[in-house]
Amino acid sequence: MVRGEVLEFEEYVRTRQDALLRSAHRLVPNPSDAQDLLQTALVRTYGHWEDITDKRLADAYLRRVMINTRTEWWRSRKLEEVPTEQLPDPSVEDSTERHADRALLLDALRVLAPKQRRVVVLRHWEQMSTRETATALGISPGTVKSVLHRALARLREELQARDPDARTPAEREERERCAA
Repeated sequence: MVRGEVLEFEEYVRTRQDALLRSAHRLVPNPSDAQDLLQTALVRTYGHWEDITDKRLADAYLRRVMINTRTEWWRSRKLEEVPTEQLPDPSVEDSTERHADRALLLDALRVLAPKQRRVVVLRHWEQMSTRETATALGISPGTVKSVLHRALARLREELQARDPDARTPAEREERERCAA
């Protein structure tokens, strides 16, 4: 690898490491495992950095490497069974409410204009900075802030309208009066 490409890779890692670490955290729950996953993916990507012709796609390439690495780790883990006299009580986590909240939020996002939805997803889902979001969308940071402000206000309204428990007693009374 040429010295210029090495410097380019180092600069890329320096500027994108926080976002890439967040992606690794989404793939593995343990923070130290997430750091290991990112480091492994960076080492593997370093060897192929010159093959990535469009460096704007480097994040996608690295995320794919992280997914493949995590899959390799999962497949290579050793499953050890330990015989015991008594079986443990099976406990099943009920994630119904969490899934319902996610479905409600995704449905509420549909009321936003496409530009607002893109800004909200990049800033809060992908946890990009205002500057990163502006660069990704080709708009100014001030526009990102104003669009985000309006979009979040619209989402709050939409979520309150959908959740009867979130309304004040006066709002519930008014809504019931209008429905009658």
